[in-house]
Amino acid sequence: MKTLANFRIYYNQTIYPELKRLELKRKQLLLLLFISLFLLLGIIVLEFYFDIFLITLILMLPIGVYSTFLLYQIRKFTLTFKPRIVNLILDFIGEGKFEYDSKKSIPKSTLIASQLFATSAPYYEGEDFIKGQIGEIAFEMCELNVREFSRVRNRLNYVFKGIFLNAHFEDKFKGTLVLLPREFKQYLTRTIKEFTFKNAQPVSMNNPEFEEAFMTYATPDTHIRGLFSPEMQRIILEERFKSQKHIYVSLINGQMYLAVTEHKDILEPFIFRSNLSFELVREFFEDIMLLFSIVEDFDQNH
Repeated sequence: MKTLANFRIYYNQTIYPELKRLELKRKQLLLLLFISLFLLLGIIVLEFYFDIFLITLILMLPIGVYSTFLLYQIRKFTLTFKPRIVNLILDFIGEGKFEYDSKKSIPKSTLIASQLFATSAPYYEGEDFIKGQIGEIAFEMCELNVREFSRVRNRLNYVFKGIFLNAHFEDKFKGTLVLLPREFKQYLTRTIKEFTFKNAQPVSMNNPEFEEAFMTYATPDTHIRGLFSPEMQRIILEERFKSQKHIYVSLINGQMYLAVTEHKDILEPFIFRSNLSFELVREFFEDIMLLFSIVEDFDQNH
């Protein structure tokens, strides 16, 4: 298992030098942009002073074109920053076993098949698709932003925003199980109703603290014992209270679906302040490792 301490060493040796190169690029673009804006402001002042529009226009055109080019370069910087850093993180975790596509996402049908969110997902946006293997288990994951139309207001309501993972097990385990954050119970009534309609009932995980934070439902043919080890329950609880993120799990017909909420844009670079920060990459690393740990624990104990 890749630990945070190992990752810190890798960050210092590999990721930090890349961040420094990107930081230099950010500062250069920012400096050139400020110079362009200063020149444009100077030309506007000259126009007010001399009141010669034609000369002002001739001077403004090349600077305006160059400023537009700089804005394009800044946009390009923000689009290339994340793939560079994500690929380095994945190289550390997967040692070349993962594939990454910043523009691709998991199909909407997979989210609906998870039955974690009772929605048709009319607004479905995804990015940063990753696929590979965790041991012998094939998986795919991405960032998702899912919303649906409000029934009472003319707006889109939040359904889910964060990282979503789908793992495929060759051993087709029996039954259906879902693990939901108890704090969101009032927003998950449709999800719970759909499971109880399939004869799923609340089940005990024999851990009062865990049951205080999560609701677990399973169909009668589900073998609950060993699905989540006491150690994994502890890890999930610790992550829940440390990060204030919400974790969803469903096990259906040989498939595991995991969702971890994340309301910030993960690994999106700053333009007007430095990106030289371990915290910028640590959170992404820990989110991925939590998901992988849950999949590995289930595989070992199932």
